[in-house]
Amino acid sequence: MIISGRGSGILLHLSSLPSRFGIGDLGPAARAFVDLLAEAGQQYWQFLPLCPTSRELDNSPYMGLSAFAGNPLLISPECLVEDGLLPYDLLHEAPQFSEYLVAFDEVLPWKEEILAAAFAHFIAGHPLRSEYARFIAAESWLDDYVLFVALHEEQHGLPWYSWPSGLARRLPGALAAARQRLAQRLDYHRFVQFIFFRQWERLRRYAGERGVRLIGDLPIYLAPDSAEVWAWPQLFLLDEETMRPTHVAGVPPDYFSDLGQRWGNPLFRWDGGPEVRAVLEEWWQRRLRHQFRLTDLVRIDHFRGFESYWRVPASEPDAVRGEWVKGPGLDFFRRLEKALGPLPIIAEDLGLITPAVEELRDALGFPGMKVLQFAFDSDERNSYLPHNYAERNCVVYTGTHDNDTAVGWYFSDRSEPAAKERLLRYARSREGSPIHWDFIRLALASVAALAIIPLQDLLGFGSDCRMNIPGTDRGNWRWRVAPRFLSAELMARLRNETEFYNRLPRRDQAATEEE
Repeated sequence: MIISGRGSGILLHLSSLPSRFGIGDLGPAARAFVDLLAEAGQQYWQFLPLCPTSRELDNSPYMGLSAFAGNPLLISPECLVEDGLLPYDLLHEAPQFSEYLVAFDEVLPWKEEILAAAFAHFIAGHPLRSEYARFIAAESWLDDYVLFVALHEEQHGLPWYSWPSGLARRLPGALAAARQRLAQRLDYHRFVQFIFFRQWERLRRYAGERGVRLIGDLPIYLAPDSAEVWAWPQLFLLDEETMRPTHVAGVPPDYFSDLGQRWGNPLFRWDGGPEVRAVLEEWWQRRLRHQFRLTDLVRIDHFRGFESYWRVPASEPDAVRGEWVKGPGLDFFRRLEKALGPLPIIAEDLGLITPAVEELRDALGFPGMKVLQFAFDSDERNSYLPHNYAERNCVVYTGTHDNDTAVGWYFSDRSEPAAKERLLRYARSREGSPIHWDFIRLALASVAALAIIPLQDLLGFGSDCRMNIPGTDRGNWRWRVAPRFLSAELMARLRNETEFYNRLPRRDQAATEEE
């Protein structure tokens, strides 16, 4: 078990934090949010993947440009000022951005402008240059990533498999010429990554000092147009001629979609020969080692893909006509444990879960997920009902980034009236009681070792504030919280409920007893 005692926390992506610069970032608002969590007795902060996102893919953090790089949009302008890389006056020239939504088309050019200005200050001579040199020497993934991004710019955003053949197939002569031609852009993108990870380490250290543990999110799959698929094509099911995926990832028809979900990610060649499997496992070791440096725990999205995965021919328009294929299974994780030590992983085990998936999860000791929005659509044997949690080694959520908000779910026409009635009866809800607090109390009261509440549910917000609608590829990932909603009264109430259900950190419990 990777979670000791009873704890709770909040799910909020970095981009949703308050900021006057159009998108949440790693600066003062992130540290202030850590302070709020600590004051409210919360021990965990969970967020979505930190990877660079693509305008062409609607800036989805689950379709990132890299499995290793950080998202430049999350870099804090204020921290750049603190480090002497920007004049403070430049921040006054920022446009007026919405405090409720991320307008990516407006934020992206402005962030690029200030990062270019910071880079100009840096190359003119800056005390951070020695630290920068150590960073680029230590990060083995960096050269492939910066070349990929610079070529992406040069090719006007075209996916790598549409580039000239020499670049797409990574012919040495073509790559050498590109490195020479794009040398300044390569240095710029190295600098951006250096700044991201410098700011990230500062935030992680601050969270640790305040007793807040960070939960990262690791998508099992990569975007087809990503640095790693370009750099390691032999690890994926790609057509040798077109370099495009022959089969793609997804899930069959389920709760979210009658046609299933055709994600479009290329699949790993788990069934390749011994040499391919050896390289693939070594790549996964590097990926997880990198992630464990950034966060205290890692939620692996679509964990069931390690037991078996839904393989859809790339020619299919939806995910209905796929097939289940065996994944790498337990032996793969045992070898990872041997290489990396204990694996601080939360298994996302939602959807169509078989006994074989549960056996794999339990053999590894990974906590699975319980989502309360799924608890009321059947009978008393529903596995998401708190009285059916067989053991405490699990994480209970009122909802996830893929769900509607609790309030949105309750008032949605898609939610069955019988499910709403079962919720009210189960929660012993009083007339007029805010439904989101019923969900929160059920989560906190459960035996689950950890309870995670999306911030939208803590605030009691409706469907217009949900983060993502699965099966759609436009208009997601934009919600932000305005600072006035993060009130001291709200956090005091959360702390009170957290204490009542015995989820305060031990140091807070001791302080309460002394009082």
